[in-house]
Amino acid sequence: MNDHVMNKKQTTIKRSEEITGRYLQFLDQHLDDVVSGQAAEMMQLAEIAAQLFISHQHLTDTVQKTTGHHPCYFYDLKIIDRARQMLWETEWPVADIALKLTYDPSNFSKFFRKFTGTTPGAYRAQQPDKKPKSSP
Repeated sequence: MNDHVMNKKQTTIKRSEEITGRYLQFLDQHLDDVVSGQAAEMMQLAEIAAQLFISHQHLTDTVQKTTGHHPCYFYDLKIIDRARQMLWETEWPVADIALKLTYDPSNFSKFFRKFTGTTPGAYRAQQPDKKPKSSP
């Protein structure tokens, strides 16, 4: 390959990784905003893409190509990670955690089980010597 083709390919890879990284950082900040009450609901993927100044399709294609997973996969994982954290660090009822993450409580339990293999209550019960750190 000539140098021009190599440089263009490296630039494309770097840009893809940049977009993917920005997406993942945006998700972290957005979840912080949702949990803190600064955002009233979870954003749709198209809204996130618009915030990143790219099209929904470009975001989807780039994240898929860079990671092998659809962007929603990472969105779901970050929600599950935040739910796990809240289950371990708070005494909040599961329903309150679900609502905080803008989920209907009954759907949240199904969603949580799909990703973890256990219910939120069973997950919380696995923690030995649980000490409450905060409440809603």
